[in-house]
Amino acid sequence: MFNRTHLASAIVLALSSPVLSAQESVDDQANSAQEVEIIQVSGIRASLNKALNTKRFSKQVVDAIVAEDIGKLPDNNVVESLQRVAGVQVTDRADGEVNTVTIRGLTDVSTTLNGRTIFTASGRSLALADIPSTLVSQIDVIKNRSASQFENGIAGQIDVHMFRPFDFDGQKFSVAAKGIYLEEAEETNPVLSALVSNRWTLDGGGEFGALFNVSYTETSYRSQSVTPGAQVVFMTENQPDGWVPLERVFNDDGRVAESPIWTPGLDRGLPTAPGSTIDINGVPAEYYLSRDAMFMSDFTGKRKRPAANLSLQYAPDDRSVYTFEAMYNGYRNESFNSLNFAFVDWWGSLGELGNIADSFELYEGTNVIKSRTIRNPFTFGSGDYSVGETDSYMYALGGDWNLTDSFKLKSELVYQNSEFESSFIAMRSNAGRYQLTADFSNNPSIIFADNPDTPDVDESDLTDLTQASMAEMYDSGERNEGSALTFTLDGEYYTDDGVFQKFAFGLRYDDRDTTEYMRDQNAAACDVVNTTGDPANCLFATYLNDGIAHVNDSFLDGEATVPRTWAVASGPYLRANRDYFLGLYGLNSSDPLMEEFNINEVNAALYATADFETEIGGKVLDGQIGARYVRVETDTEFVDQVDLTRTAGSTTTTELMPSLSLRYHLGDEWILRLNYGETLRMPNFGDLNPTIIYNDDITGIGYGTANGGNVNLKPTTSQNLDLALEWYFGEASAAYLTLFQRDIEGLVIPYRNQIQRQIDGYNTDTFILSQPDNASAGELNGVELGINYFPENLPGMLDGLGIQAALTLLDSEQTIPELDGRGEVVGTEKTDIFGVSDKSYNLTLVYDREKFDARLAYVWRSDFLNNNEAASFANPLGVYRDEQQSLDFQLNYNISENLTLSFDATNLTNEMYQSRYGNSELHTFGNWLISRSFGLGIRYSM
Repeated sequence: MFNRTHLASAIVLALSSPVLSAQESVDDQANSAQEVEIIQVSGIRASLNKALNTKRFSKQVVDAIVAEDIGKLPDNNVVESLQRVAGVQVTDRADGEVNTVTIRGLTDVSTTLNGRTIFTASGRSLALADIPSTLVSQIDVIKNRSASQFENGIAGQIDVHMFRPFDFDGQKFSVAAKGIYLEEAEETNPVLSALVSNRWTLDGGGEFGALFNVSYTETSYRSQSVTPGAQVVFMTENQPDGWVPLERVFNDDGRVAESPIWTPGLDRGLPTAPGSTIDINGVPAEYYLSRDAMFMSDFTGKRKRPAANLSLQYAPDDRSVYTFEAMYNGYRNESFNSLNFAFVDWWGSLGELGNIADSFELYEGTNVIKSRTIRNPFTFGSGDYSVGETDSYMYALGGDWNLTDSFKLKSELVYQNSEFESSFIAMRSNAGRYQLTADFSNNPSIIFADNPDTPDVDESDLTDLTQASMAEMYDSGERNEGSALTFTLDGEYYTDDGVFQKFAFGLRYDDRDTTEYMRDQNAAACDVVNTTGDPANCLFATYLNDGIAHVNDSFLDGEATVPRTWAVASGPYLRANRDYFLGLYGLNSSDPLMEEFNINEVNAALYATADFETEIGGKVLDGQIGARYVRVETDTEFVDQVDLTRTAGSTTTTELMPSLSLRYHLGDEWILRLNYGETLRMPNFGDLNPTIIYNDDITGIGYGTANGGNVNLKPTTSQNLDLALEWYFGEASAAYLTLFQRDIEGLVIPYRNQIQRQIDGYNTDTFILSQPDNASAGELNGVELGINYFPENLPGMLDGLGIQAALTLLDSEQTIPELDGRGEVVGTEKTDIFGVSDKSYNLTLVYDREKFDARLAYVWRSDFLNNNEAASFANPLGVYRDEQQSLDFQLNYNISENLTLSFDATNLTNEMYQSRYGNSELHTFGNWLISRSFGLGIRYSM
């Protein structure tokens, strides 16, 4: 279908898309013009054709998504669109949107905007969900990089292209509005955008262009979940002397001469066979495994994202172009978590339940308790209110110069500044209840009972705060700041003949500063001792008429047998009366933010590449060979939060990373591709902070937690190999098969150990400390298969039908150390790499007509290891998420040439997602409901 392409093939990309790929430029394409067939299509097929051209003519392994028109990316946000790219998986679908994207199972993705590195505050990247889809023209997913590209991000790079005025022939105007209804929140949310662009021929010669793009999105969301607590050890009915039936066994119980009683943090957990035993003072004692709690979270909030982009371009002649761009990206979020927590545990009295054996049920053939009834449970509610906001600015000035017919330079100076600030306030409400029954199975349930002997009080009424006491108070905040000045210079030299046609070189110099501040204070239950007035000040009843109670409703909408409503302290009320309540608890309402650390990082990189072309067996072999040298100097200063002493340090990292790309043109339609590249991941700035933060034991489990960083962390490195066979057989039609391998060294995992620290006002002096270390290595192998197919010459109404499908198979393995309770290495364990699903696929049915187009898209991924639970009580250690899926629909109807009406719906099947310990039906963990959404929009473009 296409004429022979090799170096000239990029012309097709230039002519069929106004947006150039990250690897080719207009000048590259014009240097080797040959006769090619130009395909003219529109709508979905046009965007898919442009995306396939980006993939085909890149020397790297790249997939792309191209907007069909201004403001017409296929989905509501960037991440939702990416889930239909082969090898890309998404997760964290709560809070009204998809948040996390992985490339071939790895989460460390480098985010760039128009080729520039971009970040939020003290982080190393920008959340893709923060980029409004209405401002995007194209997204490139670069899976194996050239030496000329930014080296950070072992998973790959996602480069988001935004519109520029020279992308259009002349004047361009677009305005769009959409309302998105989120079913769980029962709210309709606005999405607004506008773009205006023009270019002018100047009287004195040359051309000038200006573009302004603005976007605003608002999302009111609700996420609901019910989660069993930790899985811990209980005595059976046949307990040793000194114990009672179904008493919880703490690992360091003082009645046992030698502790720990068992090794905490076992990857596979304690045995679940009936009759399994633990050693109690030299005597084998049978045990049960059971969840110690059940908690429900009703998480609501409102998120706002304003954004604006200004782009100015000036071309004084046909040999140079100057570009200035400024971008603002904002984020505002208010969230409230209404949490109801109930212990399903033994705390001193089992009550009058009759026969103990009738109070619980085991999973058949195991020692694992499936459900149980207890008396006098301890419960608490918590009203957790968070407010956060981000303001990020980027300014860039650059130029492209064709100094001669064979020598080209481009350079850019970029300044960024980003700040994130947040605050948190919460109050617990402690209460004893009469009786509860909990079921920990796949569809967990919890039922509270009323005491028939107390007719004046309904103990099952969770909305009555007069039955609860004003308990612990929490107040915290943070401010994270980041800025960077980046200079790049790139040159290209073209030769007239020989094997090597182009030599390229460049440098990148990035000076980055980041600082984090925090405050954190809490107090024990409200008590007349720490109040300044009447003891009634510590009663919820005193403030009920003022609005201290927050009562939710319709929890989980009948999806589980759980309470539909309960009351907690209202977070907005606490924030509005912060000074009063902090004073009531003896806390400082003017507690300032304290500096945690400041870091300066200077990253200097040099690269050189050579593009070549030859013939082997009458077929064209072309490609690129290159190397990138990186030197990173990191100066750190950390502040101890107890004595405020400062500790300074400095480290230097150097890496030389080669790259190789080969393309063998088997024919006009077939390409065989081989790529090798190396990437690295610098440690997160927060992970370098050695200061330890201690968290009190707030649930009575016998210990607190502590977290700190590790100033000696080194980069994680990856060696990446891809082999691909690609077949481009028609208009917007192609099929491909890719084999790939990643060898990863220095994976960062949390190291845990038990430490002792006496802290005034804390309930415990024992803490489980978690700190990161380069203690693991991993290997990832996989296969990607994909097809885009629009059959030609279909009759009548069938014309326009097409499919887009991709399948990814992954095999991952990481070696991690096994630790005992004191943090000593006792062996090694091989597990899956976190976040990697062995299988994922997507299938999209497309119908593209002149007046309308429609898509029905299904995405699915298999279960995966998500994280490790706290080692001291996890049985088993690993937390897996079950398979996830989503069915989405989109329809666009062209009312006229300039006016389009759109309708879309996501998660049509109303999925309930689940997670579990050890990937076993015996060990359920989280259950959360994902909201459906329905959007109706209109877009005018001319």
